[in-house]
Amino acid sequence: MDEARQYLAQDIDLIAAQTAARRKRLLAGLGLGLLISCAAYLFWGLGFGAFGPRLGFVLELRAGKLVGMLLVGASVAAATILFQTVCRNRILTPQIMGFDALYILMQTGLVAGLGLTGFASLPAQAKFGLEVAVMMLAALALFGTLLGPRSRAASGQDVARLVLTGVILGVLFRSISGFLTRIMDPNAYATVQSASFASFAKIDTSLLPFATVLFGGAIVFALILAPKLDVLALGRPIAISLGLPHDRIVLLALALVAVLVSVATALVGPVAFFGLLVSGLAHHLSPSPRHATLLPVAMLISMLMLVAGQTLFERALGLQSTLSVVIEFAGGLFFLWLLLKGRMR
Repeated sequence: MDEARQYLAQDIDLIAAQTAARRKRLLAGLGLGLLISCAAYLFWGLGFGAFGPRLGFVLELRAGKLVGMLLVGASVAAATILFQTVCRNRILTPQIMGFDALYILMQTGLVAGLGLTGFASLPAQAKFGLEVAVMMLAALALFGTLLGPRSRAASGQDVARLVLTGVILGVLFRSISGFLTRIMDPNAYATVQSASFASFAKIDTSLLPFATVLFGGAIVFALILAPKLDVLALGRPIAISLGLPHDRIVLLALALVAVLVSVATALVGPVAFFGLLVSGLAHHLSPSPRHATLLPVAMLISMLMLVAGQTLFERALGLQSTLSVVIEFAGGLFFLWLLLKGRMR
């Protein structure tokens, strides 16, 4: 018996060592790819003659956009992983729960209420703070009500109710936005349309300090909660039996999701299916389902896809197409594939 236990312990140690080695190789590969993509984005098209007085201005402009893309990519990835852990369903993302429609409604309401001149003169920091605050409050109200302490976050009934509520709210917000756009003049409507689509090429760099603080705090809390999230993913009954304060962890995770989604949406606009695509790749490539591995892998994949894709569309293709359209198309196809395969948890 002792000899069998010894062999079992050796096998467990071997599997753990192999998993750790795969984790290091994966993170190193993704990190190297991200560094190469960042370097290409910063220095593509800068010949030897560019190293003059204008070099600092060009690099500063590109670096600001690069930091914005990294923040958005990491925020979307982390929010999706956390939300799927709470719901125990890999086909759901917080972006498809009506928050893109809420963002569009806010843009429409601001243009309708303030007019073109008032909307254009609105301070970027004030607009960003308003958007983040409204979306965070809406997210906490929705998630906290349907998946809060008095609900059973792991039950299929609550998940279905959450999806249905998000869809209904999204339809409501889009209906109000559609009504407001019909009474606008064409110039105001064009402004609303421009503000309603995600754009990674027009990130306001003055918002990055505020976004970085919110993002950094949320990610630190998420990594601290990683071991508890592993237990949370087992389901409410098992988590409670293991001594986890399930309801409190659910609320903390949902609060982090609200912060991350709000920051990403306020910076670039709505991106509905990007998180689903990233989380699917992360679950497929990650050597371990633990959140201490899954979260960094998902964030690296997301940042790599955004930076590499924007470099290709902006530098090589001359912005003849839009990265957000391609991402949403690929994410929508992946969503349909998940539905057809029946990979719902």
